[in-house]
Amino acid sequence: MREGWRDEPAARGGCQCGRVRYSVPAGPKKSTVCHCRMCQRATGNAFAPLLEVLTADVIWEGTPAVWASSSVAERGFCATCGTPLFYRSDETTELMAGTLAGFDFRPTANHGIEGRVGWLGGLAALPDRATRPELLSRVVSHQAPEE
Repeated sequence: MREGWRDEPAARGGCQCGRVRYSVPAGPKKSTVCHCRMCQRATGNAFAPLLEVLTADVIWEGTPAVWASSSVAERGFCATCGTPLFYRSDETTELMAGTLAGFDFRPTANHGIEGRVGWLGGLAALPDRATRPELLSRVVSHQAPEE
């Protein structure tokens, strides 16, 4: 097994609107967090939590749009709702953890730490607040249900 990979259960996921779904079987996977500048820009966030699997193991329902973000990789997304879905290079695909349905994501390593933002380490010390119930009661989601 590759370094940092461990046996994990099968996983499913997909985009917000439901047009692109994927599944991967139980078996070796690697969970990491990437802080590099390309991942920050691709996700619009401070980092990208990624589940790496063999590309041959990913079964797609619907076809993701793909953009070559560099000379060594491409990124997939839903052309309808814009959800970022993956980073793919050579023989592996790294699925965006936020697109997983009910998967217990437990990262084992940080990558691209040269881009890690300084404020990230202080998040655990900030106060926690749940979404306001009065806001939740009037939200009408247009997202497809999770599986």
